[in-house]
Amino acid sequence: MATLYTHQSENVTKTYLLMGVFLMVVVAIGWAISLYMGNPFILYIAVGFALLMNVGSYWFSDKLVISMTGAHPTELKDNPELYRIVENLSITAGLPIPKIYIIEDPSPNAFATGRDPKHAVVAVTTGLLAILDKTELEGVIAHELSHVGNRDMLVMTVAVVLAGFVAIVADMFLRASMFGGGRDNDSKLGPIVIVMAIAGSILAPIAAQLIKLAISRKREYLADASGALLTRYPEGLASALSKIAKAGIPMQKQSNATAHLFIADPTGGESKRGIGARIGGLFATHPPVEDRIRLLREGK
Repeated sequence: MATLYTHQSENVTKTYLLMGVFLMVVVAIGWAISLYMGNPFILYIAVGFALLMNVGSYWFSDKLVISMTGAHPTELKDNPELYRIVENLSITAGLPIPKIYIIEDPSPNAFATGRDPKHAVVAVTTGLLAILDKTELEGVIAHELSHVGNRDMLVMTVAVVLAGFVAIVADMFLRASMFGGGRDNDSKLGPIVIVMAIAGSILAPIAAQLIKLAISRKREYLADASGALLTRYPEGLASALSKIAKAGIPMQKQSNATAHLFIADPTGGESKRGIGARIGGLFATHPPVEDRIRLLREGK
């Protein structure tokens, strides 16, 4: 019988399997392009640039996200209930108490960030505090602390590094192909290989973004399961997600770079059924709310 524990284990396995396949694809693309261009040094530069930019973003992720969302720190005297909830759940989870921030926004939402548990940040909107009761707020905070405990920031950073690497190298290859770059190839298969390589370079960044978003969606399922385990009351988070979805209020400050960090889509949108919606869902940063609620209530 499936439980929250097996659901958590399966998502961890699937996430790392997905990343493993992604890494192999990236290595294969990098090798093929360096072979075609006959200059591995260009590939080294691309890899170094992608790593430098994305690791730098990871190292200062908390400060960047806080600045982009307009969050401000809060203390015990300002929000005693919120502070106590975060403190109690952190102790239960065996995590350092994170910094707590408030976002002045009517949209009900929350996020966690930070490069590791010692530098974690949990932020909630004023809209979230206004509509949730204590058990629902506990469910949301447990979800966010689960992101911290599950090292989701590290997982997403690796995904971003890989996606950025594919995009940069693919762009370099396309530019070189358009201007006649690469080694001369007298083989009859030469033109076919070039056409396939160009097609792959166009599709690779799209595939990379889809994989990054898929990992993001699996993170949410995992954090839901872990959060429910932490509170021992899945209905609290399920009820909170239901209220957040029904509110449907977009956040005043939105960014594609931070959308995946929030517990719900910051645009206020919600995935719906149908073929068109499912295709569009491939580019969504969050899984359908109804699916998350169903899994929580079924205890899977």
